[in-house]
Amino acid sequence: MLLELAGVHAGYGRAAVLHGIDLTVAEGELVAVIGANGAGKSTLLKAIVGLVAVSAGTVAYGGAPVGTARPERLVRDGLALVPEGRLLFGPMSVRENLALGAYGAGRKRKAATAEALARVHALFPVLAERAAQPAETLSGGEQQMLAVGRALMSQPRLLLLDEPSLGLAPKVIAEIFAALDELRAGGLTILLVEQDARLALRHADRGYVMRTGRVVLEGPSVDLLADASVQTIYLGTWQAEGDDR
Repeated sequence: MLLELAGVHAGYGRAAVLHGIDLTVAEGELVAVIGANGAGKSTLLKAIVGLVAVSAGTVAYGGAPVGTARPERLVRDGLALVPEGRLLFGPMSVRENLALGAYGAGRKRKAATAEALARVHALFPVLAERAAQPAETLSGGEQQMLAVGRALMSQPRLLLLDEPSLGLAPKVIAEIFAALDELRAGGLTILLVEQDARLALRHADRGYVMRTGRVVLEGPSVDLLADASVQTIYLGTWQAEGDDR
């Protein structure tokens, strides 16, 4: 397995958010994690990359425990996160934001920067057209494309995405998910956190359903789409507790 979580507990100080999470992602898969607000989905991604401390259980990437590995080491090892909220450098240009993504990959991989940039521009041509434009002047959809593109500049082995459709128009969402499909077809492994269950499962191989910090369902996407409980989540009638942070 490329990514394996076993019995993971994590949270913020005394506030426990994740309770015994077991999750796997195999090489080449697109795996979706779905659930209502407050389910702990974002905390899950933060625990994987070390932004939230794991109090019990293990996170293994590429067969090795992540443990206390520094974020920059994880990036060099091929792990990239597209965070909720994008976290772009607004006054900096599109070109400069993309260059920062390549910087995190380390010296050995910087020789491939031109190739990575060409790939990003092929996926999102608007980023080439607006290369000199400050990131803060882009539309919400263009900013999301830039956030994904910045992560891809490190040429990751595993791409983590946190709510990539949040607040975007349907046309833009379709463009971003078409790009994810293309990346997966090219061999990239993807772990996708998404509140829109139907959207996520239509693009994923497998899925996990979270509720209040626990995995309550898992399986092939086609099975989850037909599950009555998932339909209930999609309709918004499950009331999750807490804050998804």
